[in-house]
Amino acid sequence: MENFEYLGQLFHFSVLWTIALGTLGGLIIGALPGLTATMGVALLIPVTFGMPPIQGLNMLIGIYIGGIYGGCISSILLRTPGTPASAATVLDGYPMTQRGEAGRALGLATIASTVGGLFAAVVLATLAPQLATFGLKFGAPEYFALALFGLTIIASLSGDILKGAISGLLGVLISCIGADPVSGVLRYTFGIPNFASGFSFVPALIGLFALSEVFSQMERIFKAEPQVVDVSGRWPTRSQLRESRGALLRGSLIGTFIGIVPGTGSGTASWIAYNETRRASKTPEKFGTGHAPGLAATESANNAVCAAALIPLLALGIPGDVVTAVLMGGLLIQGLAPGPMLFETRPDVVVGIFGGTFIATIFMFIFGMLLIPMFSRILLIPRRVLTMSIVVFCFIGAYSINLNPFDLYTMVGFGVLGWVMNKFGFSQAALCIALILGPLAESNLRRGLLQAGDDVIAFASGPITLTLLLFTVLSLAWPLVAKLRASS
Repeated sequence: MENFEYLGQLFHFSVLWTIALGTLGGLIIGALPGLTATMGVALLIPVTFGMPPIQGLNMLIGIYIGGIYGGCISSILLRTPGTPASAATVLDGYPMTQRGEAGRALGLATIASTVGGLFAAVVLATLAPQLATFGLKFGAPEYFALALFGLTIIASLSGDILKGAISGLLGVLISCIGADPVSGVLRYTFGIPNFASGFSFVPALIGLFALSEVFSQMERIFKAEPQVVDVSGRWPTRSQLRESRGALLRGSLIGTFIGIVPGTGSGTASWIAYNETRRASKTPEKFGTGHAPGLAATESANNAVCAAALIPLLALGIPGDVVTAVLMGGLLIQGLAPGPMLFETRPDVVVGIFGGTFIATIFMFIFGMLLIPMFSRILLIPRRVLTMSIVVFCFIGAYSINLNPFDLYTMVGFGVLGWVMNKFGFSQAALCIALILGPLAESNLRRGLLQAGDDVIAFASGPITLTLLLFTVLSLAWPLVAKLRASS
């Protein structure tokens, strides 16, 4: 009965309109090339600071879901992926536009995104509580091993293993600035008082993902603006839906599985789903020519990741992808620590997130189908106007959390760092995850060793700890093995 009461809070007007607003905003952000769901969530985390947790967190989830879906719009209309998650959508979406079927392509993408999102939302509501029950058995050694395992996913977030490792180590080093978590001794502050408490997480996220993208956009700001594409019709034909049924199921399954595995993300899921659907097809030669199953597979997969990536975040405190790593900041500023204890202490928030994921997906479908005729107009917003607006929101958002001018310097510093990393191929996501998991690993290692009397064998002898450490070794070794196999 309590769960039904918790679900009832979602149907208050104040909650519904923020979910709708977040989903619509995410859709617009995802549709504009160069703006990503990660950037949207990072930019609007400060807006949720004064909201109740159910309202604020579901707004961010709406931005996430809408942003991942919105990337298909410019992919289909302009052959320009709105987000990295929609890169594979170009292969069959744009050829449909060239055939005069832009509306049908957008309609099919909307339907596929909804199917994948709802499928993963069911898995989220089913699997996350079970995983959290298991997580309640965790102590300091288990949390250390889990954080260490989470840090090893950094290798999969960068095409270059060495650059990914450097990004992660830099994140861990930055997370060490401030007071020691056990003794309270100040470290690496260089006598600067503002460094005593480390860097504020939300301004760092805004700089790393939003302001850094502004710097990148400024390099291309004088390029030609996109042209309007005629969009008519919105519903795919019955034959297109019929031949896409298998692709929808396959994409939903692959996207859900990829989302649960930390460190992968929507881009990986969409490419794997596309390749597996083409390999299973009796007519693989049609893929890349405007074939409906190819579009259905990619869009169902990348949107299934959205809900699935929340499973490790909520149940274990490990971000499933880059956006959920940023979303973790939204939980933290609400005073909520993601992990198994969240299910015990705040079941209302957990159930609210489950239900909010369903509602945001439904809003995505409604807005997507209603706005298909207007999508080409969204792409006409002058990029220089958009860029300047984002700069203003970055500064307002970074300052509004603590009303501390030092947070503005933090944001600009991380913005420059993120821009340089992006320019030279280093992973911003790896740095972000290291900033989150580094302190978790350190504090639990220190506490666990104190409890074990500095006996390393006793510290690491638990079955869960040993299993997670084994997964850590395998996770570190697998990219090296895969690289050696590819070169041989």
